[in-house]
Amino acid sequence: MIVYEATKLEFITDVFMDNVVEHISTNFKEKIGKVNEGEVRAWDNSLQYMYRVLVDPEIPENAGVAIEFKVPYTSKRIDFLISGKNDRSDSVMVIELKQWDSIEKVDGKEAIVKTFLNKGIRETPHPSYQVWSYSTLIEDYNENVQSEKIELYPCAYLHNYPISQNDDPILDPIYSYYIDQAPIFAKGDAEKLRDFIKSHIKYGDDKENLYRIERGRIRPSKSLQDSLNSMLKGNREFRMIDEQKVVYEEALVLANKAQRTGLKQVLIVEGGPGTGKSVLAVNLLVQLTQKGLVAQYVTRNSAPRNIYAAKLSGDFRKTRIDNLFKGSGSYYESPANEFDALLVDEAHRLNEKSGMFQNLGENQIKEVIQASKFAVFFIDERQRVTLKDIGSIDLIEKFAAELGASVTRTELTSQFRCDGSDGYISWLEDVLGIRDTANSNDMGIDYDFRVFSDPHEMKAKIEELNTGKNKSRIVAGYCWDWSSAYRDDASYHDIYIKEYGFGMSWNLNNTATWAIDGNSVHEAGCIHTCQGLEFDYVGVIIGNDLRFNDGQLITDFKQRAKTDQSLKGISKLIKEDKLKGERLADEIIRNTYRTLMTRGQKGCFIYCTDKGLEEYFKERLARLSTSNI
Repeated sequence: MIVYEATKLEFITDVFMDNVVEHISTNFKEKIGKVNEGEVRAWDNSLQYMYRVLVDPEIPENAGVAIEFKVPYTSKRIDFLISGKNDRSDSVMVIELKQWDSIEKVDGKEAIVKTFLNKGIRETPHPSYQVWSYSTLIEDYNENVQSEKIELYPCAYLHNYPISQNDDPILDPIYSYYIDQAPIFAKGDAEKLRDFIKSHIKYGDDKENLYRIERGRIRPSKSLQDSLNSMLKGNREFRMIDEQKVVYEEALVLANKAQRTGLKQVLIVEGGPGTGKSVLAVNLLVQLTQKGLVAQYVTRNSAPRNIYAAKLSGDFRKTRIDNLFKGSGSYYESPANEFDALLVDEAHRLNEKSGMFQNLGENQIKEVIQASKFAVFFIDERQRVTLKDIGSIDLIEKFAAELGASVTRTELTSQFRCDGSDGYISWLEDVLGIRDTANSNDMGIDYDFRVFSDPHEMKAKIEELNTGKNKSRIVAGYCWDWSSAYRDDASYHDIYIKEYGFGMSWNLNNTATWAIDGNSVHEAGCIHTCQGLEFDYVGVIIGNDLRFNDGQLITDFKQRAKTDQSLKGISKLIKEDKLKGERLADEIIRNTYRTLMTRGQKGCFIYCTDKGLEEYFKERLARLSTSNI
């Protein structure tokens, strides 16, 4: 969708006659909705600069100009397009316009800068990365661009930003890859930008290339399909066995049925920790993309998305693969059936509302079903760990019925974690008081479960086991504030256990990739950075929100950190309905530790801040030894 289109001559006439902003605003209201005053000011300002650049007789008068082109399958819009031809091919310039006048470099995060946005200094993508990512998304998904060899040339124009020296932060070497792909033009560079445009737009096309892009059928490119397929085949982590393969084939049949009949299909895949839900989801993502369908892997939590995108990136930049991995709040504005398939991992973590302030959309489950022809929900209802987690099988079935979707239910039971057996998980659920099981005194396997009295000893063992493989981590219940996020002191410890002089920080600047970063073993993860992921060994620090007093295992939500959002609003809920509030808080705390303590494929080690709880776990372990005599 293009909000404004014209030839170059028509554009410079509209700017000269002060008509261009009026035309854009009118079209914007018709095609998108209410116009933001800030956008009007931005158009009025930035388009004057583009007018000066384009008033050059060597830029063809019949070159095409488009403003506010919607990027496929996103809510993002490209500021400015210029279309035409060069001596070799059809060409389209993709230009990101910025009114920034200062930036700060951000270390440790790929292609991120800080600048003044929305009344404050905020992190945002580097302009070269931003416009490059838009261009690659069009290249990867627009069939006309692929088949008709339309060349895209991205760049960024920061017309208010003065680059005074070569060591300017916006040109820092950490951004060089993206600047090479999409050059930066700053204040005083109008002539350089003009020359860049003229090098690629030598002949006009009467807007033909703009129409071809706008009308292009959306499908994944052959290069993207082939690259994903080769990456997956070479990665042992993503091999499927047993019922994974059965569910995989069922999903492909349903995806094909949705395409063939036009009837919505919903597949619910139930499975506990370590049953291979994520591996199956990634295999489906690759195979559906290989079939030319537009598919996305969806989670509410960013950690699984980032980890699997990194593992699949291969020769691609991870940021290009990121287009396949989206947050669950991405679909509240999506038209019906916009996607061929949406694969929702950790569906129990879905929220009702979307957006930073949880005020957008109606319900994420409904939005996913509505936006897709085929939706798959991978779910384990015992892994709901915050008050906002609303994902349930009942709700999925309810919204599927409302939207006329056919529902298929299936289950994964084979264990690929916890030494390949349900026995440990059943034993753990009994020990944590989640449910009574037949495994109260039997794990059924020789799983390496240990209780440590000294946190230093547990940490040392995890670090030892991590050597070489980088597959062991320490996690903790969220009972300590994440204060280090606001400090520049790398030695500051969020988690501090005074009687042992033990300290650790929460994972600092690598929340997205903590599970695979080399030095992460020295930092503690929480439920939000490890759910949906697995390690060889996990060490769990259990805080005072879970204790053992007077023969009872008790939970205490008041021991949770102030910075934890998992139980935000629980005090109000308890005032309104004491029994319901206390039941929910109890369930969330027990589910949280169940989730943390099932991240280890080979073993789980625990340290309890409550000595009563330590003795309780030791006693339960002793029963195992006795039952095996």
